[in-house]
Amino acid sequence: MQWIDTHSHLYLPAFAEDRPQWLQRLDTTHIEKVFLPNIDKESIGAMQELCAMQPERFFPMLGLHPCDVKENFNAELEEIKQHYQTLQPIAVGEIGIDLHWDKSTLKQQQQAFRQQIEWSLEWNLPIVIHARESFKEIFEILDTYKAPTLRGVFHCFTGGMVEAEKILSYNNFLLGIGGVLTYEKSGLDKVIEQIDLRHLVLETDAPFLTPKPYRGKRNESSYIPIIGARLAEIKGVTMEEVSNTTSTNALRMFNLAHSR
Repeated sequence: MQWIDTHSHLYLPAFAEDRPQWLQRLDTTHIEKVFLPNIDKESIGAMQELCAMQPERFFPMLGLHPCDVKENFNAELEEIKQHYQTLQPIAVGEIGIDLHWDKSTLKQQQQAFRQQIEWSLEWNLPIVIHARESFKEIFEILDTYKAPTLRGVFHCFTGGMVEAEKILSYNNFLLGIGGVLTYEKSGLDKVIEQIDLRHLVLETDAPFLTPKPYRGKRNESSYIPIIGARLAEIKGVTMEEVSNTTSTNALRMFNLAHSR
């Protein structure tokens, strides 16, 4: 039984000191692949280094995180885009809109989001969307695109059925499910029990959003089976079915079916 973590930041400094140990845990927990979204131009180097270490396991994405969209975002995007040829990313991400921390940059975030959607269409890559307190604003932008090749994942989905149904109405988008599913008061379980496994992929967002029973500690990709076990419990299926279906979904979305 193999697992795929579709969203993890294992290249961050939080993982620098014990790299051999958590790499070993990826082996023992059968984490086959880990998809790495960068955050800004400064994070590309560390991400690229990790991908070069185990290219059969670590796969890069390329984008500008909405929380890092500042007044100079156009220049930053141009620098990030220059890495496309050498990096060969599997997705544009993580991108999107975040209105939790700073609403004053909404206009810039919208512009950056649109520009990076254009990248995805130019490169024929999926987008990985960060949506925090911003479903309305993100849907307004996605609704303007009619391109049949536009596809992607709503990273760290924590919305309700209204948001889930809207996302699935686009036909080519999946929901990224992480540690929040294990939180008793999140309510996410009530939503996910109504959604078919074929619409879901698993993720950790490490080092953030650690699942129970490790909540409060650093998250890592080896915790994916914990999330998978909770999903299996909610759906009333085996862990093997969760592993097989979510992995197939991920490989198809990110065009990696040939790599298995």
